[in-house]
Parts: sequence; C-alpha cells; structure tokens
Amino acid sequence: MTKKAVILLSGGLDSSTCVAIAQDEGFDVYGLSFRYGQRDTRELDAAAAVAKAMNISRHVIIDIDLRAFGGSALTDDIDVPKGRNEDEMAGEIPVTYVPARNTIFLSFALAYAETLKANEIFIGVNALDYSGYPDCRPEYIAAFQNMARLATKIGVEGDKDVHINTPLINMTKAEIIKTGISLGVDYSLTTSCYDPDKNGVACGECDSCLLRLKGFSDAGTEDPIEYQS
Repeated sequence: MTKKAVILLSGGLDSSTCVAIAQDEGFDVYGLSFRYGQRDTRELDAAAAVAKAMNISRHVIIDIDLRAFGGSALTDDIDVPKGRNEDEMAGEIPVTYVPARNTIFLSFALAYAETLKANEIFIGVNALDYSGYPDCRPEYIAAFQNMARLATKIGVEGDKDVHINTPLINMTKAEIIKTGISLGVDYSLTTSCYDPDKNGVACGECDSCLLRLKGFSDAGTEDPIEYQS
C-alpha cells in the first residue's frame, strides 16, 4: 500500500526540498498551498511549477484571507525590511512574521491528511538559518503534533499517530540546498523573496533573499534564480 503524505508547499526552496525528501522516503505526495492574502502571489506560481515538475499526486491551493487581520509586512501596508545583517534578523521577531500562519496552515494540512487517511504531514520549518519566527521552533512543532493526536479521529482511533515531519529543522540553508541538489530539486523553479518586482524578480535584499543567497554561497554553488541587484 502506498504511503501518503501532505506537504505544505510554499514554492520556496525549503518546501520543495521537503517534497524531494518525502518522495525519496517512498511517500505519495499531496501538496497544499495557500492564497492567504499575501501581497505578492508569485510563490503560488512557483508552487504549481514545483508540483508539476516533481510529479506530485495532487496540488491543492486554498483561499483564505489573512489581510482581514493584517499585522504583517506580507499581508499589510508595512515596508519589508531590507539589507539587514544576521544579528539584526535574530534580534526580534520581524514584521514579515504572519500571525499564527503555520498554525493555520498545519490545521488545514491536518484536515486534508484525515480525508486522505494519511498519518504524515511535512513542513519545511528550520530552526537554524531562519528569520526568528516563533512557529518554526521544535517545541512549537512538538506541541502541535500532540494537539493533532488529541484533536483528530485518525489520532484517537487510528492505528498510527499523526506525525509532523520536519526534516530540515536542524539543517543550515547550505545543508538544505546540498540535500535538494542531491535529490534532483530544480531550484530555478522556486522563489523566496518577500518583495519581488511586478515581474516576480527577487529583490535580493529582504531577509529571505539574503538567507537564501548565503545558503547557496555556503553550499559552493550559484543560486539559479534572477535577482534585481
């Protein structure tokens, strides 16, 4: 019997690497993305391209509206920080944090997994080279997994517990990139930028771009996507 896994697919390099890891482990992958009111939706085009290139079983895009709440540079009229160094990134939770986003996304993934009779959910969170988001930490994932086991039919009555897989959580960006390259991920299809131009070209200066560029540099290879500068 084929093993099924739901993967939160953002169109970025982390989630794309998760797809490759899950497939390498023998999972039949079901991708889940969100049109959540983000100011730029280039990531959804990237997610669709990744899903097609990696031949996943199904890719679902869910519409929700977090702009109704705002509170983030990704969903509100707040400037995206540019040109920050690593100490500045680590100093406080940045304005690009979208309130409770991973909790919302994982809740949808949990519902999708139940309908598929799948026990496995993958999310590309990372606790090393990241921008200080509280919902990327191991203790958060452990707490959500415990909640998932208590709150779902598959967790209470199923033969196996729900498992939130975080294969990248203790990896550097360079290690993630090297892993993806070894598994054949085409990173030219991905996007990471918080503030691309109208043509979808990455700014090269936001936290996400800087962490991505550093990752490729540390991995000893060139980032295949285009940048404005």
